[in-house]
Amino acid sequence: MMSYVNNNGDVLSNESYVLRSGNRAHLYGDGIFESIRIINGKPINLTNHINRMMEGAKKLKMRVPSFYDQVFFEEKINELIEKSGITHGGKCRISLDRATGGTYLPESNEVEFLIEVLPLDNYGFVLNKKGKEVDIFTEYKKQNDSLANYKTKNGLIYVLAAIAAKEKGLDDYLITNTTNGIIEATSSNLFVVSNGVLYTPGLEEGCLAGTMRMQVINLALKNGIKVYECNILPQNLLVADEIFLTNAISGLTWVSGYRTKRYFNNVARKLVDLLNERWSV
Repeated sequence: MMSYVNNNGDVLSNESYVLRSGNRAHLYGDGIFESIRIINGKPINLTNHINRMMEGAKKLKMRVPSFYDQVFFEEKINELIEKSGITHGGKCRISLDRATGGTYLPESNEVEFLIEVLPLDNYGFVLNKKGKEVDIFTEYKKQNDSLANYKTKNGLIYVLAAIAAKEKGLDDYLITNTTNGIIEATSSNLFVVSNGVLYTPGLEEGCLAGTMRMQVINLALKNGIKVYECNILPQNLLVADEIFLTNAISGLTWVSGYRTKRYFNNVARKLVDLLNERWSV
C-alpha cells in the first residue's frame, strides 16, 4: 500500500519525498511534532494534540499562521488517510519546523509543516500479551524546564536510554529528572497502581504532557478510579501492584517486571477496554 505525505502543502508519495536541504529540524533539532493515532480511518484526540503542538511552538518562539488550527490540520490529515487507503488503524505524525535559513540564529521564525500517515494492523488499542521488563536509566537525567512537557525534536536522552535498555536485555528504561524522580519511559508516560489507585508523575516533575496520559486520567476518574499526580521514587515501584506505560499510538503497555518485582495487569486491561469503548472500536 502506497502512503503519502504532505510537505508544506505538496502531497507526495512517501517514496518520492526527499528532505529539503537545510531543514532546521535535521540540522539543529529545531522543531516540534505530534504522533496521532488513527482509528476507523479517522485521527483521534486531535484537539489535544493540536493544542499541545501550538503551545510548544510558542515556547520555541515559532511564528505559526493563525489558520494553522485543528480544522486546517484535520483536513490535511484526512486527505492523506483517504489517498493512502487507510480505512481502519493507522498513525499520523505532524511536524512543525522553523523555516530553512540561518545557523543557530534563524533567519526567520516562520514555520514549515510535514504530515505523514502510515497504516497499522490493529484497529483499536490492544494490551500487550507479554509484559515489559524495565529498569531505571541512570546515565543521563532529563532537565525539568519549560520545554519538558512538549515533543521537541531534541530526543537524545530517549534515544540513548532506548539503546542502553536493549544492550541490557530490557524492553525499556525509565527516565528520571534531576531530583531523581521517575517521570516517564523512552516513549511513554508512567502510571503506578497501588491498591486500585493510580499514581503518575505531575507535569511539574518534567514529564511529557502526554495526550494519552490525559485520556487515561479522565477515563479513570469518570469510572471511579482515584488518580494522584505526585513524585514517583524507586521504592514506589517496589510496592506497586501494577505499572503501565501510555502513549498516543500504543495506548497502554503493561510492565511485568522491574528488577525482581513482578506485576499484574488488571487495571490496565480495564482501562484498555474503556479506551476502545471511548473511541467505538
